[in-house]
Amino acid sequence: MRAGRQHPRHRQPTKRNVMDGQKNTTGEWKSQLIRGETRRQAIRELEKHPEAELAEILQSIDIELLVDVLPLFSAEKQGLVFAAFDMTNRLHLFRRVSKKWFASLFEQMPSDSRADIFQHFSTQERVNLLPYLSKSTREDVLRLSTYPHDTAGGIMSTNFAIIKEKQTCEQAIQEIRKEVPREKMLYHLYVVDEDMHLIGYMSLKDLVIAEPNELVTAIMQTEFATASLDEDRESVAKKIEKYDTIALPVVNENNQLMGIVHHDDAIEVIRAEQTEDMEKFMGIIPGDEVLNYNQTTVLGHFRKRVIWLAILTVVGFVSGMIIQRYEDALSALMILALYIPMIADTGGNSGSQAATVVIRAMALGQVNINNWMAILFKEMRISALLAAVLALIAFFLILILSWESDTTLNHSLGFIAFGISAALAFQIITSTIIGAGLPLLVNRFGGDPAVAASPAITTIVDISGLLIYFGVATLLFF
Repeated sequence: MRAGRQHPRHRQPTKRNVMDGQKNTTGEWKSQLIRGETRRQAIRELEKHPEAELAEILQSIDIELLVDVLPLFSAEKQGLVFAAFDMTNRLHLFRRVSKKWFASLFEQMPSDSRADIFQHFSTQERVNLLPYLSKSTREDVLRLSTYPHDTAGGIMSTNFAIIKEKQTCEQAIQEIRKEVPREKMLYHLYVVDEDMHLIGYMSLKDLVIAEPNELVTAIMQTEFATASLDEDRESVAKKIEKYDTIALPVVNENNQLMGIVHHDDAIEVIRAEQTEDMEKFMGIIPGDEVLNYNQTTVLGHFRKRVIWLAILTVVGFVSGMIIQRYEDALSALMILALYIPMIADTGGNSGSQAATVVIRAMALGQVNINNWMAILFKEMRISALLAAVLALIAFFLILILSWESDTTLNHSLGFIAFGISAALAFQIITSTIIGAGLPLLVNRFGGDPAVAASPAITTIVDISGLLIYFGVATLLFF
């Protein structure tokens, strides 16, 4: 998901930008844009602002005013600001203006942002827009839109600079001055042969300080990472992080350069993946919509949450059936009922902790399914230490809090406290193993480990905890 993307590679905030932004609040800019006599002056001042700040201001005004105001900015500014809008506002504006005017705006957008919004258009909306686009833009957006959004091809940009392998450094500089449009990323320059096979890269600094008559192949870097068109976008983001690079080239099966993925695309991918994992972790079904919390309707939130909660509620009835099964034990020894919440809560917490640690390690590539035995053995040792400490705490707390309780069946309070503490220790160990093992099991069968987390584990652990608790109680007290 690339809604509301920002493009720091196009313009960094300057000291003047920041000072200008401090003069007026968003509300004050809005009021100046509404008044006709101050609008032109406001436009001149806002033109100096970074695209992200300007997008925030313009998204706060009514759509009717936005339609009047946005065309007053320079063509370049319009495209970059529109690309910084969130997807909801992009689509809203698109459906309120003429397709001919929108085409000129569309042409000024970065290529990856164009493909992003184009994929959200209906078939008829695409058909209505395409005739107004230039041939190059039309071909570019249609090609980029064919790649799935969760792959390198789906997030790559075609705005990059290339150098031919037989050029000298001076020829390359001249070529860049003549051919490279303003939106192309010039931090890295990619060296290709006549068939667009990627053979190396260099920084702009390397090219500028090199001898004019030196061949680019003599100064280029030949060791570099690449991504394939169908590579998962999360894998691409990890490569950018691992190699600490500004951009990662994307090649096809013939090693031909097709595009690049920028570092800010990687940041957005990581943010989107973390959001998706967090939603799954809490039993929320991730949606394909691009709306934020405030833009999502009540029914939208309801649909995302209700399914898992309904499933877990039905499964939760098993806990009630277990308690009903041991009703006689509870009647004979009421003190057991007092510590059921402690058993359930501690087990749920220990299971969720183990799941969080394991899922995080898997996401970072620190562990995988192949060393599952080592993971479970390590978590077992951790849980044993936790069980010993918490059982000891529980033992003394039971003695302190329940010293006036009626202990029937001729068992002393100390013996009962020992039994409850032992059940707690077993619960912590089993909960930790379940919490660590369930994500590994889900991953083994090709699922998302985050799905097996928090609510699901808590419900499973509640059931296992009650079985352990009453099993130990039956064995020791009856």
